[in-house]
Amino acid sequence: MKMIGLLGGMSWQSTLDYYRLVNEVVASRLGGMHSARVLLHSVDFDEIERCQSSGDWTLAGDILGRAAHGLELAGADFLVICTNTMHMVADLVQAHTSIPILHIADVTAQAIRTMGVDKVALLGTRYTMTQPFLRERLADAGIDVLVPDTPGIDAVDRVIFQELCLGEIRDESRLEIVSIIESLVAQGAAGVVLGCTELPLLIKARHCSVPVFDTTTIHATAAAELAVSSGRQ
Repeated sequence: MKMIGLLGGMSWQSTLDYYRLVNEVVASRLGGMHSARVLLHSVDFDEIERCQSSGDWTLAGDILGRAAHGLELAGADFLVICTNTMHMVADLVQAHTSIPILHIADVTAQAIRTMGVDKVALLGTRYTMTQPFLRERLADAGIDVLVPDTPGIDAVDRVIFQELCLGEIRDESRLEIVSIIESLVAQGAAGVVLGCTELPLLIKARHCSVPVFDTTTIHATAAAELAVSSGRQ
């Protein structure tokens, strides 16, 4: 079984789900007492968030890159960045290590195409919704991407950073986010990508009228599947 290197803590609430999911999938695939072989470097999210808000993505990439290098030295076979937003610096992280990064957009695109969906609503942090690092990767897979208008972007970003990253789940915020999703469905979205690993804490498939693509579950499942494929012991 391959060793999974998790770059987590962004936030720790969703990193908990990554750890749980990779172990559930490995146990399901291999049976018995099997669990995932995992190394976790959990960063101080305050340090990363200050890089985000100040626009110092180079420093953020260096912080995660040094953590990635440490995971490689400790024996990780591949890396999982446990957040959508920080895939903005995936290339900077990759420059610090010789082991591959399992990119969240690639496995999400595969899941979307498997469902036969070709136009999705994308919700996430302001960075994920407005910057090209995830949208363009989905577009390269033949998937059209819709994002909310400016008030919608503001609302989703606020809920993520001021509530979900602090572990707060509010019914009124769920209703607000679902309303934003349904407005994008009215514009032709045939699915919704929860492009922030905190959003699945609030939004479930039962809340939406179209298929929900939970990037946390998709990414963690893909990591577990890769881990149980042939690799060093």
